[in-house]
Amino acid sequence: MRDAYQVAAVRAAEQALMDLVPDGTLMGRAATGLASICANLLRAAPGYVYGARVVVLAGRGDNGGDALYAGALLARRGAAVTAIAAGSTVHPGGAAALRQAGGRVSSPADVGSADAVPAAHPIAGADLIVDGLLGIGGRGGLREPFSSLAAEAETARQAGATVVAVDLPSGIDADTGAVEGPAVRADVTVTFGAIKPGLLIDPGAGHAGAVELVDIGLGPYLQTGPAASAPQRDDIAELLPRPGAESDKYRRGVLGLLAGSDRFTGAALLSAGGAVHGGAGMVRVVTTPEAAVLVRQKWPETVVTVHPDEGDWDLLGSVGRVQAWVAGPGMGTDSDAVARLTAILRTDLPVLVDADGLTILSQHQDLLPRRAPTLITPHAGELARLLGTDPASVEARRLEHARRAAAQLGVTVLLKGSTTVIAPPDASRDGPVLVNPTGTPWLATAGSGDVLSGLAGALLAQGLAPAQAGLAGAYLHGLAGRLAAAGPGDGTAQAPIGASDLVRALPAAFRSL
Repeated sequence: MRDAYQVAAVRAAEQALMDLVPDGTLMGRAATGLASICANLLRAAPGYVYGARVVVLAGRGDNGGDALYAGALLARRGAAVTAIAAGSTVHPGGAAALRQAGGRVSSPADVGSADAVPAAHPIAGADLIVDGLLGIGGRGGLREPFSSLAAEAETARQAGATVVAVDLPSGIDADTGAVEGPAVRADVTVTFGAIKPGLLIDPGAGHAGAVELVDIGLGPYLQTGPAASAPQRDDIAELLPRPGAESDKYRRGVLGLLAGSDRFTGAALLSAGGAVHGGAGMVRVVTTPEAAVLVRQKWPETVVTVHPDEGDWDLLGSVGRVQAWVAGPGMGTDSDAVARLTAILRTDLPVLVDADGLTILSQHQDLLPRRAPTLITPHAGELARLLGTDPASVEARRLEHARRAAAQLGVTVLLKGSTTVIAPPDASRDGPVLVNPTGTPWLATAGSGDVLSGLAGALLAQGLAPAQAGLAGAYLHGLAGRLAAAGPGDGTAQAPIGASDLVRALPAAFRSL
């Protein structure tokens, strides 16, 4: 797992370590790691460190100091380094080191001096720009002159410069990933000691680019658990159930799938496909007559039960034995749909609720919480309806709203989107918020969520807890999207995909683990 720690935990660890080592040790470690990564980027970009044009955007805090010391190390290797002070002061030691190495520093104290930087500073001509404006304690959007510097850096980035953020891009909230105004957009973020949640969760993650962690020795001094964790390949491989010699279809898990309608037949087909390829031993599909015909044709291995259009009906008695339920994709929201969802939620089985099921929950919130394990998989609009807020607010503060919904509804929340966030109802007991790293814009297509519902539901039926089923499902779903978009070859050429392509790519996604 890539574990991320809140600012307070990082600050406490830094202080504990600084009490034991000579003054300046941590900044030296951070600057050395930062300079090494910047040098590697320069080799990949203009071709040489020597002669490369580097601009350091320096605030007054320790991040500015890290950037200035790193600039000094690059200047000693032949780079032309110019630092632009964003305020009235900069880190004195870092500024002195940069000047001594042959770099230049722009600040009010330099006006009229021999090494003063001209008013028209060289951001536009930079090969590499180092963002050391604000540290991890920054809150809210950037104000002047920071915002103008960020805008110029972005213009240069669009023209080919590489932007490297020090610890995190200035203007994003380190704890939540919220971006409440102008912010730096980096190609690479070099973070020190521990990853911060805002680097994993959008919109902050979208500003961070690739995240490189420099170990400065904080590990033994982090006294609290991580606030967020993103799995790696081996973490997911370890989670996935594998059939043994004594396995049969019942031991492998039987999923009940309430999905589809005569209007939305595709939802039943796609969610059934996700479930079939998710490893369940049997999938029992409950749907309408027209959808049932198509499911039987496409997925003959499923067991299909047709429910009546209206009236009383014993759903649970008619379907047979299941070990978990998925309810919602395309099933409608009329009174009969409400009754069917209610019957499922009143069982003691694990249940995943998605799509139309979430709409019903927003109108009948007395259905939650329930005692049995429950996973809901909303997008921002669906979660907004459940919480009585607006989708833009959910998108802007994804971590906050996922946690709030999990606590308020008593369920595990998988908030779909550019970065999928999975929040258990009690993070202190069940661990940190989980973040899926495999998401891709190619997943933004109709029916994609139906595939995820079936896939995660199959994992739920095989015995995974809701958070683990959601995490493994989201990870494999993202992998399938990438594989489907890339097709055969080296993956550099990609093409638009539909949700059916995701279903077909799921076996390859499993095999890749």
